[in-house]
This record gives sequence, C-alpha cells and structure tokens, in this order.
Amino acid sequence: MKALKKIATSLIILALAAVPAFAGQQGESSGILTWLFLGFIGLIVVGQLIPALVMGFGMVKGVLGHSDDHSHKHNA
Repeated sequence: MKALKKIATSLIILALAAVPAFAGQQGESSGILTWLFLGFIGLIVVGQLIPALVMGFGMVKGVLGHSDDHSHKHNA
C-alpha cells in the first residue's frame, strides 16, 4: 500500500511539473464544451478504473491469503 501511495504521489508531482511547459503555447482557446467533454471522458475513465482496482486487489488478496482446506470428506 505504501508503494502505491508513493507511485500516486510521484505521478501527481510529475503532472504538476509538466503544466508550465504548456504555458508558453499560443493558440485558440478551448471552449467550455471542450472542457465539459474532456471532464465527462475523465469521469468515465475513473468510473471504470475504480472497480478494476477493487477486483485486482481482491484477486491478489485471494491468491496471497491463506486457504482453508475444505477438501475433507463428510461421512453421511
């Protein structure tokens, strides 16, 4: 979990450091509809990413966790 936190923190820092590189570009300004569209796409990506991460952590937990041996035979 600490490794995931370190990776997320470093990605945020790198993203913030890249912002001034784009500040020097001059061009047409994007309209509000463009930003709304990009925000909507971002919500879709995050909405798909959260369940995938939860399922991935569940699979890793299931593989690395202890297993109860339920293979003994029942005498009825």
